[in-house]
Amino acid sequence: LGSTFSTEWIVSMGLVTLVPQLCELVLEYGAVHAVRQTIGGLLSATFFFIFQNKNIAESMKEGAKTGLAKYFFTGRPSANQHQTWKDIYCIYWKSHYKPAFGLMMAYIIYSTIAEQNEGEGKLPMVLVVVSMIAWIITPVLFSPFPRWNLILQDLCEFNGFITSGAGSNDADIAEVVSRGKKGTVRSLYETGLAEELDVWSEQHLLMLGVTLVSKIAVGLLVVAWLPAEILDFLPIFVVILSLSWVAVLGYFAAGLNNVFLVLSFLLWAAAVPLAHMIIGNRFASPDAYTRLPEYVISTTVFLYFLGIAKDFVLLTCRILFTLCPCISQEVATRRLQECIRACFVYFLVQQVHMVEAYVVLFANALTASVLAIFDQVCCNAHTWFLLNRELARTTHGDTYMKKGQAPFFELDGHQFGSASELWSSDTESDVSASPRGGDEFESASEVSSHLPR
Repeated sequence: LGSTFSTEWIVSMGLVTLVPQLCELVLEYGAVHAVRQTIGGLLSATFFFIFQNKNIAESMKEGAKTGLAKYFFTGRPSANQHQTWKDIYCIYWKSHYKPAFGLMMAYIIYSTIAEQNEGEGKLPMVLVVVSMIAWIITPVLFSPFPRWNLILQDLCEFNGFITSGAGSNDADIAEVVSRGKKGTVRSLYETGLAEELDVWSEQHLLMLGVTLVSKIAVGLLVVAWLPAEILDFLPIFVVILSLSWVAVLGYFAAGLNNVFLVLSFLLWAAAVPLAHMIIGNRFASPDAYTRLPEYVISTTVFLYFLGIAKDFVLLTCRILFTLCPCISQEVATRRLQECIRACFVYFLVQQVHMVEAYVVLFANALTASVLAIFDQVCCNAHTWFLLNRELARTTHGDTYMKKGQAPFFELDGHQFGSASELWSSDTESDVSASPRGGDEFESASEVSSHLPR
């Protein structure tokens, strides 16, 4: 640390792959265009390939765990179609958002520990920070038409998706499984529950057992390595968890009333005043800033062991219902699904999903707002970069080619095949040879008939 070898170089070996692309562009379009395209697209290409490489990594991981080569959405929708934030979350919550939050938590732990040494020897970890940011904001960054009305519409729709209780009833479990496989989930609750049902009902029992043993081994190493001062904070979370479970019990007893579910989340704010009654003055001794690494690390350790406890309970239920000869297969599957549904709320899976979803909501709103301001100030530069200059000429807030309006290239009086760059040289000869000659312009639908089929 502190040496040349600890420096994160801006010019890395990855940039060497730009040389073949640059050479090809020089041969096809010339040096000026090649340099402009390569350098101008460097930032966007960085975000794009970081995001796509995560797609590839998650696809390989899922294939190794399940033994199935399922279809994996690569994030390339129709270029001129706006994707809603709800649809983006449903597609990428497991492959990109969840790993991003795990990486973010690890970076926060590293940063808080390094700050205790006044930042000496701390690595900047630029690639780590860029990666976790790219995994979250890239879908919105490459989404066309950042308009204020669409931002408000996505904001309301995504918030309704997070707070909706669709799929929470006991009778909805079969529909939740079906919707999860089809990708037509209606709420955040349904999204997470469908994933849990898929993992604990259909994955191979041996794979689930190996995963649990691996997590337990890592947990034992963490307990052996961490100082006892950090582990002393865990009783605080255990006490708050017991209070949260009372609220969750009320949630089920009151007919799935969301008030109790929100209360089970808000009760965690009581950790600060109750901490002094549980572990005494050492909670904030000598001051809260000095104890900050212990707060962060103990929270992470608690959530990790809570996940292990959930996995152990569900694996035990899976084994018992699979091997029990007293009940039929249909009844066993139903009982297992009910256990999965209960553990989904009791072990804070849904509550953590809600926190992560609201962080994504805030990141999407911030990114889309910046892009909308950038489009307004810079004459739709974002739309021009993603799509083309024709759509970028649309006034901010208006619709392209609204009723009765011709395209801009027709209004400008450009000849097809020349400066408009819309048609090839072959099309130009066809247009000039048409019976109407070059004095009048045909409509876009008439010109398309001249194009080679």
